[in-house]
Amino acid sequence: MTKGVILLDDELEMKLIVRLGINVVALLVVEYLVPGFVLASFTAAIVAAIVIGVVNTFIRPILQLVALPISVFTFGISAFLINVALLWLTAMFVPGFEIASFVTAIIASIVLSLVSWFLHKLASE
Repeated sequence: MTKGVILLDDELEMKLIVRLGINVVALLVVEYLVPGFVLASFTAAIVAAIVIGVVNTFIRPILQLVALPISVFTFGISAFLINVALLWLTAMFVPGFEIASFVTAIIASIVLSLVSWFLHKLASE
């Protein structure tokens, strides 16, 4: 019985590692495509992917819930701007991860969403 629990933990760990890898690759693709989006090293990309994952899991849902009335009124634009702001703030706190301007953060957020969506779809098949 404990063997099944360990297997479940191993599967969960593997899924987390795969998701982290996909997010790191997505960040590196965005760095390649978007001028002003800079990752100083591969380690910075890994740390940025982890921080973005934690921020998107814990902080973003709270902010989106608080901003829900505004989001309904603006047809979701405020939800998008929350994602942009969180990406930009993450770059401020992770050493070796820089975003040159808010406009760069907007473009990077769009590209990151598209690349990440594509890679996750590719990995799920």
